[in-house]
Amino acid sequence: MERINKYLAHAGLGSRRHCEELVRAGRVTIAGDVVRELGARVGPDQEVCVDGRPIRTERLVYWLVNKPRGCLCTNSDPAGRPRVIDLVPQLAERVYTVGRLDEDSEGLLLLTNDGDLAHRLMHPRFGVDKTYLVQVAGLPTRAQLEQLTQGVWLAEGRVKAKSVKRLKTQGQSAWLRIVLNEGRNREIRRMLARLEHKVVRLIRMGLGPVQLRRLKPGRARPASTRELQLLRQCAQPVSAVRT
Repeated sequence: MERINKYLAHAGLGSRRHCEELVRAGRVTIAGDVVRELGARVGPDQEVCVDGRPIRTERLVYWLVNKPRGCLCTNSDPAGRPRVIDLVPQLAERVYTVGRLDEDSEGLLLLTNDGDLAHRLMHPRFGVDKTYLVQVAGLPTRAQLEQLTQGVWLAEGRVKAKSVKRLKTQGQSAWLRIVLNEGRNREIRRMLARLEHKVVRLIRMGLGPVQLRRLKPGRARPASTRELQLLRQCAQPVSAVRT
């Protein structure tokens, strides 16, 4: 027996949150009965429908992509701009990005149709590290770097980095290694803007234990079995890890 939101996410209908919205809206049936409870479970021989259409689980796929600048993390763009999903070979499954990088940012992204894993990798409750190389205008002081780990106030409240390290200076700019485990929208850019340092370049180097390494900009490759094992391990609830 599998929880309905997890079943729908594995069927490629989107993130777990989106699947929960489908259930709450009464758009999902199990064996002909409308379900609205997120705790509802699906048996192996039960038919699941969304808006009256039968759902079939599909093969789960996982691709790592090195996003270049100018690419969008969206599955649909009316303006026809380059999209990250266009970098992945043609797939029968509908994949989407796990977490987003804005148009001017670069680096590692996971594309998958595994909504349950995607949820756990991005939700702050699971505390999965995201590692970035960041070039900033100006030379931040030690006190400013410490402030990033102590907390900076943004519109939605106080946010902080897990760790910050200055790697080198380059003219009148500095390269920083920043690790986050919260993942708010444009968090690094807004935190540094509060300290009056503009981000010149931002590259995501790691998602949990999986690193960008030699994957070239604009290229994609399937995640290895070992990488998937590591991602699933790091996305376990803290209580599960301790036990």
